[in-house]
Amino acid sequence: MKRTLTIGDETHELEIHRHHGKLTMVWDGEEIPLDLVKVEPTSYSIIMDGHSVGANIDRVRTIDPDLHGFRASLYDGAYEFTLQDPHKTLLAAAMARAKQAGGGLMKAMMPGKVLKMLVHEGEIVEEGQPILILEAMKMQNEYIAPMNAKVTRIHVEEGTALEINSPMVTLTPVETATSV
Repeated sequence: MKRTLTIGDETHELEIHRHHGKLTMVWDGEEIPLDLVKVEPTSYSIIMDGHSVGANIDRVRTIDPDLHGFRASLYDGAYEFTLQDPHKTLLAAAMARAKQAGGGLMKAMMPGKVLKMLVHEGEIVEEGQPILILEAMKMQNEYIAPMNAKVTRIHVEEGTALEINSPMVTLTPVETATSV
């Protein structure tokens, strides 16, 4: 499976697969033959492009629970990086687009099951307030209000199985009171 690898400000697509007993790494679309030997629980010997490199790979904590953090110690220093499932990246991008599009109808960004409704019809919600939790790909995804709004209609109930783009909640924008 492809993963999104981030080192500092750089983002790369990474995939490692075995075909006919040979290991291949696909780095940003370029296939590179790879020989990988696990020497110790966190220590590896890697031969890539005819060069041998020893690497110690350790897990590190990240603030974002969807990211898997690592530290690779090589001969020339240590590098911290994260790996993310590309489906989570797509979901985050889709949710960001939905926020930019404003209110109206909130739709499921991917197939899943409604675990918990956090609002009810007629309720006034603030921008960023959680609306519902959708379980998709064994992950709990929190859908949030893209603006201050009134929940005018709830199209689903807890336990509902949804397809992509299924309507979930309709929101109507509301003005917020400002102090003078």
